[in-house]
Amino acid sequence: MKSSEIINLLPYQKPFLFVDEITDISENGVTGSYKFNENEFFYEGHFEDNPITPGVILTETMAQIGVVCLGIFLLKNEISSDKKPQIALTSNNIDFFLPVFPNEKITVISTKEYFRFHKLKCSVKMMNSKNELVCRGTISGMIIAK
Repeated sequence: MKSSEIINLLPYQKPFLFVDEITDISENGVTGSYKFNENEFFYEGHFEDNPITPGVILTETMAQIGVVCLGIFLLKNEISSDKKPQIALTSNNIDFFLPVFPNEKITVISTKEYFRFHKLKCSVKMMNSKNELVCRGTISGMIIAK
């Protein structure tokens, strides 16, 4: 399954799609990136005269790239035009270290911890363009083709 096919199967649209590209994907993990453009809807008012990307958006970006994209890849033999992926976040535990500012590009690196009974748990980290650790943790979700 090609990266573009995976991105097209994501159940998100702008302005809530936080995946620009997938640079590496296998049975064991995924690496992808996203650039937070300065006109994103969540920068207005967060924070006045010093906008930063909210932690919930960083978590969502890690979930979309690190869990959902990987889950679609793992279910590639079950997904079709009739059976689309359905996703539900089940848990997350994220530690934040650095802010992400408008026009900053990040990279998400995710490693599968396990995938059984349609539950996918991944160890994820986000790096900025200087290769500094922005945040890291674990994210779990349920993914099925239905």
